[in-house]
Amino acid sequence: MSEATRHNLAGEIDAIYATSWEHLSDELRRLDMGLRQQALKQTREQPYDPLAPFKGLVLSEAEILQLLDQRSDSDVSSVESSVESSVSTEAEASNRIESEIEERRAASLRAGAYLSLPRLAEQFHLTRFEEQCLIICLAPELDCKYEKLYAYLQDDATRRKPSVDLVLNLLCRTLPEKLAARVAFDPEATLLKCRLIDLLDTKADGPSPLLSRALKLDDRIVNFLLGFNQIDERLEPYARMATRASPDQSSDAESLRVRTRDFVRSHFSDPQLNDRSLIFYLHGPSVRDKRSMVEAVCRDLTLPLLIADAERIGSGPSFEETVWLLGREAALQSAALCLENIDSLADGDKSKPHLKSLFDALHAFSRLTFLAGSRDWHPADALRGQIFIPIAFSLPDITASRRLWERALERCDRLDDEIEVGDLAGKFRFNSSRISDALQSAENLARWRSPDEWRITMADISAACRSQSTPRLGSLARKIDPRHTWREIVLPADQADQLRELCDQARYRHRVYGDWGFERKLSLGKGLNALFSGPPGTGKTMAAEVIANELQLDLYQIDLSQVVSKYIGETEKNLHQIFGEAQMNQAILFFDEADALFGKRSEVKDAHDRYANIEVGYLLQKMEEYEGIAILATNLRENLDEAFVRRMRFIVEFPFPNSEYRRRIWEVIFPEEAPLGEVDIERLARDIKLAGGNIRNIALAAAFYAAADGGRISVPHIEQAARREFQKLGRTWD
Repeated sequence: MSEATRHNLAGEIDAIYATSWEHLSDELRRLDMGLRQQALKQTREQPYDPLAPFKGLVLSEAEILQLLDQRSDSDVSSVESSVESSVSTEAEASNRIESEIEERRAASLRAGAYLSLPRLAEQFHLTRFEEQCLIICLAPELDCKYEKLYAYLQDDATRRKPSVDLVLNLLCRTLPEKLAARVAFDPEATLLKCRLIDLLDTKADGPSPLLSRALKLDDRIVNFLLGFNQIDERLEPYARMATRASPDQSSDAESLRVRTRDFVRSHFSDPQLNDRSLIFYLHGPSVRDKRSMVEAVCRDLTLPLLIADAERIGSGPSFEETVWLLGREAALQSAALCLENIDSLADGDKSKPHLKSLFDALHAFSRLTFLAGSRDWHPADALRGQIFIPIAFSLPDITASRRLWERALERCDRLDDEIEVGDLAGKFRFNSSRISDALQSAENLARWRSPDEWRITMADISAACRSQSTPRLGSLARKIDPRHTWREIVLPADQADQLRELCDQARYRHRVYGDWGFERKLSLGKGLNALFSGPPGTGKTMAAEVIANELQLDLYQIDLSQVVSKYIGETEKNLHQIFGEAQMNQAILFFDEADALFGKRSEVKDAHDRYANIEVGYLLQKMEEYEGIAILATNLRENLDEAFVRRMRFIVEFPFPNSEYRRRIWEVIFPEEAPLGEVDIERLARDIKLAGGNIRNIALAAAFYAAADGGRISVPHIEQAARREFQKLGRTWD
């Protein structure tokens, strides 16, 4: 390298801005010179100061000039006497510093230095004029002296923010330049459209002319220019920056991650495509699996990731404003954007305005976006030329699920011998990261139960898996803690056998569907649908509890009063949420009084009939798609639509118990700890002709009567309780 080249390189290194603040300081110094020129012009036009007697109440030229160059009062008179020569001198100095700033800025960018103002200008394609607008608006955020300067130059002590007129006077030399520059303050121009500045109008009696309106730099842009890069506080209820994700080791997740990553790289390296933003729509039941994949792709691409919740934004005060701020934040962070719960925007015509606002914001700001929902969807009318790619996230099939569980269990110590890998694979179809989390939780449960001699049992793993994927059903369902066992339920042999067969089909689905290949033969109908019918109190709810207890699955009783809605589309939306959330851990869904929702379709006579039939059809579809256990309970089987009955894998009739079954119910109804006296079970079974639910009520009431007497549960207590139970039913008993 020659000496001259080395000298030039050393000079360029010396010229590089070390920090963004060093660059901004020079820009403010240039602004000071511009303000001084403007003040000197006004001094030349009005050399006499008639406001000297009102010093402190108004702003004088002397005070302004002192603020600009920090000279003493004794120097002011000499400044005023040389205004003419100062104007030209200040202009020359301003031109010199502008050239110096441009040279240092260019050298810094060539050297790869990060400067916040050029970075902002690059991201939003700002002109030099627009950059200087930002500097003029930034100045009062850094030093209150600029408020006084702006007030003086605008001839109004109350106008302490720069107006459009002041900005044009500072940055433009001729009237044609000012007229051309006004376009920068159009609502569709970058400064206002991207919310970089706010245009304020404080006039109470109507809108002010554009020139009189004040400019305020957005607080988030102030923080960005100063290097404070926390997300906009207005987005904190809805969004967060993602942390680094740990890679998912499953082969399916790995291949999908690599394919998506390579597609993104190829897209943005193609000159014919890289100006079009890219949107992936990830749909499927698992929120966590989709998010993990997005985080892994962004990690591979070394991109920050901004994650937001579309449902929360939709319930906020201003959807359009929030999504614009969200898009702008993604641009400021140079981040990919992931918007979850997008289903809330896919509900037909009522969501079209929100959908348009969202895609407008994505088109303006986000080059790479991930939308996440639970169902298939394509927003064709809103895309505006953006590239939209749907990716389905289905649960692993039985075979893949079993491989993942086997691989994870091989790495575990102290496993109990009773653990059934196939049973776990059939019930909990997780990816590898969720399996790993579940096994860690299971180990914690085992250690807590027995700190010294702990071993992980099947119950530990099942409990941990259920806690990993608890459905978010809110008010739509009530979780039932299953307490009942086979010993407590009293049914005829055939009905009891049907319930055990149902449990066996759930327990061995991995063998039939996976090992024996039946999963390839079935696209729908792989779940277990059961209909429990019979009079009230005959054990339908208890049977559901017994099944849940036996299979170690969660049981949710659906609240039909919350599911069925008079508003069109709301019932389907609630059903979609129920089945989608329950799918993750194959929870048992129990629809009591099912004829209210699964009733027969009727002849269409008006719009109400048509939409009621649509709801029934949608429910049929969700029942066939659901791969868990769905139990319908009804007192009147004939009220159910025949299409539901045809699709039932099991139909169990719960008969009213005869004397023999009532005797068996009485034998198991009292806990072992209860102080039961001499009671003739045969006579109770013969005389009290009620169903099991009523017998349970009688036994409980009799226990309270005995507790009040301070003695054992005896026949008089049971008889008194039976009379009360018959009274409730509107009947008499002697």
